[in-house]
Amino acid sequence: MNTGIARSELILGGQKSGKSRRAELLARDWLARSPEHRALLIATAEPWDDEMRARIARHQRDRAERVPGLATLEEPRDLAAVLRRESTAHTLLVVDCLTLWLTNWTMPAGAESMNSEQKAALTQGWKAQAAQFLIAIEHAPGPVVLVGNEIGLGVIPLGREVRAFVDALGQLNQQVARACARVTLMAAGLPLTLKESAP
Repeated sequence: MNTGIARSELILGGQKSGKSRRAELLARDWLARSPEHRALLIATAEPWDDEMRARIARHQRDRAERVPGLATLEEPRDLAAVLRRESTAHTLLVVDCLTLWLTNWTMPAGAESMNSEQKAALTQGWKAQAAQFLIAIEHAPGPVVLVGNEIGLGVIPLGREVRAFVDALGQLNQQVARACARVTLMAAGLPLTLKESAP
């Protein structure tokens, strides 16, 4: 497995494909290189029900055992601001994950009761945030590792909103892939390099 640290890396894959584990390995390798190095996980999940709260707690325990030096910051929406604030030459940032980040913007709790003006404002807010995020990736002084789901390989989903989400995620993945130096697809715990730019 190529665990060299790229300036920026997008790690895509399906559920339980090894995406987060690869990001953790990169963070562990980064921390081992120098006592000056720092690694920060930016978690986008929101604990909206008991199952999600339990899942988050389990992930936190597992991460603490595997990569003790990996700090965590929860930020469900404003990733651009976090990247600008937290990225330094000695800090590796891990964003896990872009799929939940998109969900938080496009299908937030209470969205079904929003009127058309509120939905339009949310869409405009998302477009502005996504644009700022792509700029923040390209200007980050330290390495950035981004984790996201590839969900467009299955059956076309029923429902206009779900299809719109699949389309939006595919577009986001393409935009982030263009901004990143490396793109890795994970399947069954194995990495396939889709893109590798010269350092």
